[in-house]
Amino acid sequence: MTEKVTRREILNLIGAAGGSAAVLGASAALGLMPNSAAASIPQLKPLDPANRKSVAILGAGISGLTAAYELSKAGYDCIVLEASHRPGGRNMTVRSGDIIDEVGNRQVCEFDDEPHMYFNAGPARLPSTHRNILHYCKELGVELEVFINESKEAYVQDDNMFGGKPIKNAMFTTNARGFMAEVLAKNFTRQELDQPFTEWEAERILGMVRSFGDLNSANEFRGSSRAGYADIDGGYLAHGIQKEMVSFRELLKSSYVNRLLNANEGETGPILFQPVGGMDKIITGFVKTMPERVYYNAIVTAVELGDDSVNIAYRYKGMENSIKADYCLNCIPTHLMSGITHNFPRDYTDAMLYVRRGEAYKSAFQAKERFWEKEDIYGGISWVNQPIRQIWYPPHGMFKEKGVILSSYDFGGGMHFTRLSQEERIEAAISQGEKVHADYRKYVEKGITIAWNRMNHMLGCAARWQRGAVMTSDEEKLMHTLRSPAANRHYFIGDQVTLHAGWQESAIVSALWSVNDLHNRAIGNSAGINPAPLV
Repeated sequence: MTEKVTRREILNLIGAAGGSAAVLGASAALGLMPNSAAASIPQLKPLDPANRKSVAILGAGISGLTAAYELSKAGYDCIVLEASHRPGGRNMTVRSGDIIDEVGNRQVCEFDDEPHMYFNAGPARLPSTHRNILHYCKELGVELEVFINESKEAYVQDDNMFGGKPIKNAMFTTNARGFMAEVLAKNFTRQELDQPFTEWEAERILGMVRSFGDLNSANEFRGSSRAGYADIDGGYLAHGIQKEMVSFRELLKSSYVNRLLNANEGETGPILFQPVGGMDKIITGFVKTMPERVYYNAIVTAVELGDDSVNIAYRYKGMENSIKADYCLNCIPTHLMSGITHNFPRDYTDAMLYVRRGEAYKSAFQAKERFWEKEDIYGGISWVNQPIRQIWYPPHGMFKEKGVILSSYDFGGGMHFTRLSQEERIEAAISQGEKVHADYRKYVEKGITIAWNRMNHMLGCAARWQRGAVMTSDEEKLMHTLRSPAANRHYFIGDQVTLHAGWQESAIVSALWSVNDLHNRAIGNSAGINPAPLV
């Protein structure tokens, strides 16, 4: 028999869960959630051949490639200078033989050379509401497949509950909702509900609460088949044996009771996709349309604004070179650009120096066999209250002999792993993964790790403009300054100058805005376009 739960306990839980949902709603209302309608794919009027313009694009990330693609179609003479040996920036898929160019921890991937054996070390999901990037997938012939973000068969593990024993996501969420619904139903009498509602409306509300928590006619939660069945037959040939309830007080001990009740809302609420064969298929799609325009291992050493041009100095194949271009689109991370010689205006430089960088860390293993499928897991995420935070199961390669499992995703405090040696990182991923899968160690091999704050030519991930919980007017002014073109010729682009850093859609929205503004200036509208807020 489950222990009784006090009203204070349940109200604390509901408040915590509701607070998170309220934050998501407020973010959308305030424009902090991405809105793909903020920019549309440009239909640029081709330039007059007699008035051909040149554009230097610094960086072959998703924003730089988008800009080069659209401007080239309109007749601009574009050149893309990429400091790394590869295009894509943080869009990075790791396969057999690939190099992870982390400062002080260079690695070569040793996965088996099979099409499904890859690891998306950067972005790994495409929400169906991100219309611009989906447009380019369609236009560039990038095949997509469904990405499974949540599986109720995956696990929730927290040392604070059930003695550290993992439980299925379905057991966790079904029981939490059931107990919450029982308290709600019992604490709202018919008389109380009749005050603002008719009798019919009151009954409908109680019906909704009962359905939400799968309560019985007495408004009691006594477990639910939604959590699955305890017997192997599972209710097909005979009445299934319902799994026993778990202690609500145990669930309350875990921080995940807040997170999982509103999981897959906001950005991960829509259906999600991934490119077949790896996220970098999008980058490949862009590059193959303009292979002669992208130069790798080209290190920018100076950016100088002139009266009628932008002068770029760079090092390529051991030689110093320079370009004089009419315009420059720059997706070099601002904290790196601040160390490159330039003559930007003071307010531009101040804005550039204000931006901080987030930390992100991922690791992955090749699995000798797809052991998770034996536990009815085909994609989705297990939550672990350890530094690894999450384990992702690949939704592709089903029933094949092997697979690649994401063994950690620390999206906030990656410095924890950065301080560890490669051997210590691998051991941490295994030992913490064993809290979810007891035989984890015997299944995983050929581990790789990536700390984005130490990746060469990036040294960080998503931009961080806010110092506090809410973006101040001064911070918005700084972002607006950096997004506006310096001397009407130099543009910073990328998710780093948007309100919703970290998504490829944001980088594309930024590039499209700048492309439109640049084109308006180039064809004679010296005022450009209105620098409306980017999201």
